[in-house]
Order: sequence, then C-alpha cells, then structure tokens
Amino acid sequence: MLEVKGITVRYSGLPVMRDLSINVRLNQTVGVVGANGAGKSTLLKAIMGAVKLSAGEIRFAGQRIDRLRTEEIVRRGVIYVPEGRRLFGPLSVEDNLLLGAYTVADEAAKRRNLEHVYELFPRLAERKKQAVGSMSGGEQQMAAIGRGLMSKPKLLMLDEPSLGLAPLMVSEVFETVRRLQAEGETTVLLVEQNVLEALELSDWAYILQTGSIRQEGPAKELLASDEVRRAFLGL
Repeated sequence: MLEVKGITVRYSGLPVMRDLSINVRLNQTVGVVGANGAGKSTLLKAIMGAVKLSAGEIRFAGQRIDRLRTEEIVRRGVIYVPEGRRLFGPLSVEDNLLLGAYTVADEAAKRRNLEHVYELFPRLAERKKQAVGSMSGGEQQMAAIGRGLMSKPKLLMLDEPSLGLAPLMVSEVFETVRRLQAEGETTVLLVEQNVLEALELSDWAYILQTGSIRQEGPAKELLASDEVRRAFLGL
C-alpha cells in the first residue's frame, strides 16, 4: 500500500533522514519506533507532503505522491493524526470530529462514520457537546484519532499517540488500535517512543536511529531480540 523508497530529508541543508525506505502492506499495522529525535515524525510529515524530499520517492497504492500537495494526499485516503493532537479547543467534540470529514460529500456516510467513532469511543459520545479543550489529555487523544477516522482512511498514521498520557489512557488508546485491527478495514502506520506497546501491537516494525533504519522485521521477533530489549526496554 505504501512504499517509501530511499528518501532523504534536509533541514537547513543538514540531512535529518538519509536513504530511508519502508513498506506498509494492506491491513497491516506497521510500527516505527526509536528515541526522541530519531526522525519518526519527520517521516510522517514527508509522507504527507509537509516536508520536501531531497532524494527518493513515496508511492501510495502504486501512485507517486511525493510531488502532490498535502490536501491531495488526504483525498487519496492518507490521514495523519499529529503529535500533540492539534484540536480546536473552543469547538465541541462533535464539531472537531466533523471537521475530519470535510472530504466526505455524502451526509449519510458522514453520519455513519460519526456513529462508528462514537462506538469506538463511547466517552466522546457522552461528551459530544463539550468543548474539546476542557477535556483530559487522554480524551483529547481519543478525539484526535476519532477525527482522523471520520473520512474512513485507507492509511491512518498515528504520531506518538501515547505521548504525555496517564498509563490507563495509554492502554485505552492502544486498545482502540487493536479494535481497528480486528475490523480489518484500516491500515495503520504507528510512530511511537513507547517501544514495548508499539512492538506488541504491530505486525512489522522498523527501528529508527538518527534518520536511518537500524533494524526491521516481524514485530514479535524484534520484541524478542536481546539487542532491542537492551537498547530500548532496559532488559
């Protein structure tokens, strides 16, 4: 579904990502893990066209997308849930969710998508008229993921969804990813510092270090690797 081929990204002339390649297959959950500053968020921004490539190319469903504007990439079915949530605080939960469906012309489909989000996140249904800025960090993360799902994306990219959340909320967020996996309709690219949870959730994973892939393979095999456990899990 997604092919990132040999991309290089530079900030102020300095390479922050060098000759990086990843693949995401249909209906997989693919994890990209690594320390802060490894280049994980830059990878997602490159896929979304928010940062330009110095080299390489990106293809989605066989078509090259790295020369497209971000809004065109969104219309092809790629949705990015950014780090920090980026919600519209004064607006209600439901208004924030509906903003995620601006590419959906069919009102009936839009309402079906909204009900699906409320099924995934009953707490959002309970508080749909509440200003999203008055909610807890975990509830806001639910709203951010829900907004991303409102257009029925083919590929959902989650950028550090557990960042800054209490452990109970982290568990709820990752449980939602498991439910999406069980539904089998959404491919997920998950970027995380929480290496243990990300590897447990993913089918395939990449370990990113200073802008390059250090290791890749089936997530369960990486989780069992002594090197990975020493470097990232402190075991």
